[in-house]
Amino acid sequence: MTQRKRVLFVSETVTLAHIARPYALARGLDPTIWEVVFACADNYPKLFPDWPWQRETIQSIPPSVFMNRLARGRRLYSLDTLRQYARKDLRVIETVQPDIVVGDFRLSLSVSARVAGIPYVALTNAYWSPYASRHRFPVPCLPMTRIIGLPLATALFTMARPAAFAWHTLPLNRLRREYGLPSLGLDLRRVYTDADVTLYADVPELVPTSGLPDNHRYIGPIEWSPPIAMPEFTLQDPGKPLVYVTMGSSGAGALLPRILDALSGIDCHVAVATAGIPLREIPANAMVADYLPGDRMSARASLVICNGGSPTSHQALAHGVPVLGIPFNLDQHLNMDYLTIYGAGHVLRPEKATAAVLRAAARTLLQDATIRHRARELARIIRRHHPADTLARTITEITEANS
Repeated sequence: MTQRKRVLFVSETVTLAHIARPYALARGLDPTIWEVVFACADNYPKLFPDWPWQRETIQSIPPSVFMNRLARGRRLYSLDTLRQYARKDLRVIETVQPDIVVGDFRLSLSVSARVAGIPYVALTNAYWSPYASRHRFPVPCLPMTRIIGLPLATALFTMARPAAFAWHTLPLNRLRREYGLPSLGLDLRRVYTDADVTLYADVPELVPTSGLPDNHRYIGPIEWSPPIAMPEFTLQDPGKPLVYVTMGSSGAGALLPRILDALSGIDCHVAVATAGIPLREIPANAMVADYLPGDRMSARASLVICNGGSPTSHQALAHGVPVLGIPFNLDQHLNMDYLTIYGAGHVLRPEKATAAVLRAAARTLLQDATIRHRARELARIIRRHHPADTLARTITEITEANS
């Protein structure tokens, strides 16, 4: 019998997506071929109660700290934090002895995997690629957008963005220098996508690239939903559309009352996943739960309202459902920028998302046949991709080449 290859998945558990994506991929690997070991922080215990594999605990900064730094435009990781990460990575690699490492936003693997001499595969999004066809970066929701207004903030962000990106690259480049590795340069996109093989959880029709090297590949959207039962709720009028609302672990839950107020004025049913945020008033047309199975909710919905992040928007698009995205951080803005250009949804900036504006946008997305056609078109494209199979082929190719 052929000995199984050992693959170490390493998640930087600062948002739900960065643990959900590798978890879903690991679930899709053939256990007779691959021995999975998973390394992550215990930041979402309720959503991941069962681990069918060996699990190693590593440090990640708390999600609240990560989101606060994102919101303020601060560096996500200091040099000291990355040093600690790299040392822990190396200890885990020494303990596990993997044949290959697959990481999701664990930037320290750019150093630790190379120092350990283990092939490294990174999961990321194509809109962070240096080879992305479009190079526009929307200004995220920073303090200055509220203080000086969006037009001036946009102009300042556009001018300062290259220097800001360079500033964000310095800690990892310094760590690489300490370990005798070459600099990745001052382009943050290269820091976010550095690996022996980089896999994009996107489709090229939605997020195109040009001049892509052989070691940068599309894997397709990676779907995951929490292992919870579908709630028992009856649509009083099955003829009315269902709007599924979830602002996610990195969205602004404070917007939920405003969204519900907007939807209370539309003849529709509403299902809301609050992520535990208490709501004082719940409209008569809404049902509320802390968490909902996003895949099954998207399958029933006519519209999904979310923070614009790729996991939830991809989940909606996989079912041919348009997306109303209300993004805060740059990652969410980039994703929605491409989605809006494709014509499968609308984006609203939080600063402008009044109840009236939200209501008008939701009505448009529920009624616009062209937008709904584009969403269904993407569903057909997404169905052609099989991320776990693509990952399996990729890591088989790498490990066989290293045998």
